[in-house]
Amino acid sequence: MTARYEDFLKLDIRAGTVTRAEPFPEARKPAIKLWIDFGGDLGEKRSSAQITAHYAPGDLVGRQVLAVVNFPPRQIGPVMSEVLVLGLPDASGEVVLVTPDQTVPDGGRLH
Repeated sequence: MTARYEDFLKLDIRAGTVTRAEPFPEARKPAIKLWIDFGGDLGEKRSSAQITAHYAPGDLVGRQVLAVVNFPPRQIGPVMSEVLVLGLPDASGEVVLVTPDQTVPDGGRLH
């Protein structure tokens, strides 16, 4: 199957700023609960991410991340995850967040 540019456009990937982050001890795998402000009509959304190898909750507040915002919400234990935060595996398979290398407006869409 060959992907087309139109398929990429179906994903709504936006930049947002983490406003709150907390440990997620109820998760099956170590994770962090995130509240991310996408500004404008999107506002603040919740998510969880298995990023504990490289990040502590206190280090995430104020950091911009990229997330898919148009997937249906997904129940992860007691948390309703509203967006999918994007990351890439490092050499050990641990997730490293995808972030803009300069500050961009919250809600900015990836082109």
